[in-house]
Amino acid sequence: MDRGVRHVVVVGVAVLTAALASFGVYLTLKRMPVREVEVARTFVVVAARALPTGVRLAAADLKVVPWPSSSMVAGGFSKVEDVVDRGLLSSVIENEPVVEGKLAARNGGAGLSSAIPAGMRAMSVKVNDVIGVAGFLDPGTRVDLMVTIRRKEDSTSRTVASNIQVLTSGTRGDQQRPKDVKASAASAAVVTLLVTPEDAERIALAQAEGQIMLSLRNPLDTEQTASSGVRTGALFGQAAEPEPVVKAVSVRRAPPPPPVAAVAPPPPPKIYTVEAIRAAKRSEEVVH
Repeated sequence: MDRGVRHVVVVGVAVLTAALASFGVYLTLKRMPVREVEVARTFVVVAARALPTGVRLAAADLKVVPWPSSSMVAGGFSKVEDVVDRGLLSSVIENEPVVEGKLAARNGGAGLSSAIPAGMRAMSVKVNDVIGVAGFLDPGTRVDLMVTIRRKEDSTSRTVASNIQVLTSGTRGDQQRPKDVKASAASAAVVTLLVTPEDAERIALAQAEGQIMLSLRNPLDTEQTASSGVRTGALFGQAAEPEPVVKAVSVRRAPPPPPVAAVAPPPPPKIYTVEAIRAAKRSEEVVH
């Protein structure tokens, strides 16, 4: 085989191999599923930074971001003007959509008071790192409140309010302080709780009479804490002193004296009138 025929054969084989390879790649690509990239055609208002409960929203706190049309946020907003000057009922994180359920009424004002439901009260208690469960009391968590009352004879510890929601942790200044600025370790923290008026009275008395303590509980555990408390003697295995039993004692009473008959008053004296005639004069005289 001369050189010219050899070149033609080599070129033919190369072209055939390239054609078969191209056809195989075409079939492979044809079998691959088509990946469609959705183009965002809607926009949603989100928080530009982390915001605490009760803050009045300003335009600088919000931003509008593209959002997939197939996964719209229920109760969301598309314009910043619809959200400005409304109070937050619960805290939000950065880039979290702002929805209607987390906003107070347009004329309902702002601040923590707008986040208090009807019939409930917000009450703040002074805590430290130990009482405040080592700083794990975030807004929305639930706690039990216990009190320890010390007496000379026997101290008592008991739960006075259970399943209480934490509204805020820290003072208003702590909420507005940037996260990179840490509070002084010596400063006492304040926790604001959402309680009923009855629980607020018990907590106020507990703070005045003893030392309070908070215990963190599972948010799925909604049962009320049923406990009779514990005394100092129970820590050392002493049996609790029984409650004094008061027995009813029958008392025999003397019969009442017979009623005294009323004494009739004496009859009035009889009075007689006598007519006397002396000469031409006539007179009447009274004779007893």
